[in-house]
Amino acid sequence: MSSAAHSQHPSVVLTITILASSLAFIDGSVVNVALPALGKSLSADAASLQWIINIYLLPLSALLLLGGAAGDSFGRRRLLVLGILLFAIASVGCSFSTTVATMLTFRLVQGVGAAMLLPNSLAILSGTFSGTAKGRAVGIWAASGAAFGAIGPVLGGWLIDLGSWRSIFLINIPLAAAAIALAWRYIPTDRIEGSSKLDASGGLLATLGLGALTWALTVGSGPSGWTATAAIAAFAGAIALACFVWLEGRRGSSAMMPLQMFASRSFVGLTVFTLLVYGALGVVFVLLPFVLIQMSGYSGTGAGSALLPMPLVMAAGSPFIGPVAARVGARLPLSAGSLLVAVGFCLSFRVTAGADYWRDVLPMILLIAIGMTIAVAPLTTAVLASVDDKHTGSASGFNSAIARLGGLLGTALLGVVFSSQGAELLHAFHAAMLYSGLACLVASIFAFTLIKPAR
Repeated sequence: MSSAAHSQHPSVVLTITILASSLAFIDGSVVNVALPALGKSLSADAASLQWIINIYLLPLSALLLLGGAAGDSFGRRRLLVLGILLFAIASVGCSFSTTVATMLTFRLVQGVGAAMLLPNSLAILSGTFSGTAKGRAVGIWAASGAAFGAIGPVLGGWLIDLGSWRSIFLINIPLAAAAIALAWRYIPTDRIEGSSKLDASGGLLATLGLGALTWALTVGSGPSGWTATAAIAAFAGAIALACFVWLEGRRGSSAMMPLQMFASRSFVGLTVFTLLVYGALGVVFVLLPFVLIQMSGYSGTGAGSALLPMPLVMAAGSPFIGPVAARVGARLPLSAGSLLVAVGFCLSFRVTAGADYWRDVLPMILLIAIGMTIAVAPLTTAVLASVDDKHTGSASGFNSAIARLGGLLGTALLGVVFSSQGAELLHAFHAAMLYSGLACLVASIFAFTLIKPAR
């Protein structure tokens, strides 16, 4: 099928894809600062708070590749618009939820909508630009997504302080309406020349496997520890994921995750790098606002604003990092960037009860922001360059899924933090930050040893 390659408005298409993907990125983080308020309003325990985040990330991790394949079969513009519409409807449902069960249901639907819109927005973008302009556009798209993810907690905290947590979901509606209107007007209709059978069985196995594994990790990291039921669920999840890999191998090039991609050593290194770094980043986005509100008496706006330097630094630095990465290759920026992020996590031990923002919190945020700026800009382009042309769509979708999976698994391991209070909460927070820093250090080693150096 053809893409939107013949669009006469490439800048507008870039704006549309950023608007659409911003829904997924904002909602992936805006809820973080609302966790204390959601816990009180919905009478949610520690495990329920984890699931409010994870039930959104689960379909986003498992169905991203299926959403991209559906766009190839039924039209990318159509899937983009349907995904945005589904996301908007679920956002309204979240806003009016009165129980944990209702909230989890609509958060799940949000995740499905995000799994439809994210890969198709990137596919449309890739088909609209070519050459160096394509790399620049993809870099802007990726940096914008990371920036929107960091802005989410600021918006959420401000809206919570104004009145109610319910309004944090309604900010999606004007963004969704604008994205749908512009997409229908400026993105050309796809010409579908032939459709392949969707890998629905692969998507089902991935969802079941990740769901069982996530549930087991959530229970195992909580106060009750690893019960027999949790161990059985973890084993069942591992079996389902093994069956998923076996099935993808049988399907060959028609699989939602073609195993041929893993013949590239660079692609393997980038996959491990993405899982570890985005897992660590998800932990800090969830925990820092929570701890600042619970332990240091920050308002919602104050806790959300603690992360504001990250999008500012990334927006200012990404245009300069892109050309540098093009000259020196991706290996050095990815290795150095994740190493800086690891050092930033070590500074989290300065965050204690009654922490002063400028003295104790900001140094950590700045180092993490600088490191992520160096690493994020070349990551997507490096993923696309690590595989042959026929697998670029699958590779980009898989890398996005791995980034979401990192956040999913990272949050699933935070049960002991959410269930702690007082000094124990602070101790658990510091332990989580230390492990996140170690993950970034390992990511740096993988990037340096597996990614091919620039010629």
